[in-house]
Amino acid sequence: MAVHLYGQAADMDALRKISDDYKIHLVEDAAQAHLAEYKGMKVGGFSEVTSFSFYPGKNLGAYGEAGAIVTNDEGIFQKIKKLREHGQSKKYYHESFGHNYRMEGIQGAVLGVKLKYINKWTDERRRVAAKYYELLRNLEQLILPNAMPGHKHVYHLYVIKVNVGNIQKNQEVRNKLQTYLQEQKISTGLHYPVPLHVQECFKHLGYKQGDFAETEKLAESRLSLPMYPELSNDQIDYVASTIKKFFKAIK
Repeated sequence: MAVHLYGQAADMDALRKISDDYKIHLVEDAAQAHLAEYKGMKVGGFSEVTSFSFYPGKNLGAYGEAGAIVTNDEGIFQKIKKLREHGQSKKYYHESFGHNYRMEGIQGAVLGVKLKYINKWTDERRRVAAKYYELLRNLEQLILPNAMPGHKHVYHLYVIKVNVGNIQKNQEVRNKLQTYLQEQKISTGLHYPVPLHVQECFKHLGYKQGDFAETEKLAESRLSLPMYPELSNDQIDYVASTIKKFFKAIK
């Protein structure tokens, strides 16, 4: 599964090669990557099937729970249609087990309106990201997100990485930074604080803290800054200047 995390496409060439070499299926998780591109092609066209989320907080969000799957495989298309409606292709005739995954009409209506603005909103997200980069790029204590060559990043999230030492020090400073920003009325987020391999629901797999060191480093050091199309340059300036004050104070 290729996860286009935070709005940037995964390395689809490398994943396609693995898929082809080992003859395994390749699917895309584009929940955070509406309109993201890889080498000039939008995500969703590199695999057999792709999932999109329309949760209200996404770049293209409905008014409640919603999502979609896209595919160019007729067999997968028919199977998904059955799965979303209790396994039936004809009313009252259930050919397989399924669920009630039908999206409410009101969600489709909201999405139909919002689709007219998704290109504009995406451009604004990229503007916000560029402004953050301009203002924060010289802070040696941070590693900033950046689009890889050939990618169009759509910045569902703007996630910085605190880089001041070992994993414990990074976590300590990250947490202090988050608290300081909150005190200055700047909301932030942690995406995602607990790695999958140490989640309680996966305990039966036998993994423990330390088994995925790079994942744990990222979980302990990342912080999501405010990111939405309507952020003004003044607001971005305020966020950036507040971060600079924090690091100047602890230096």
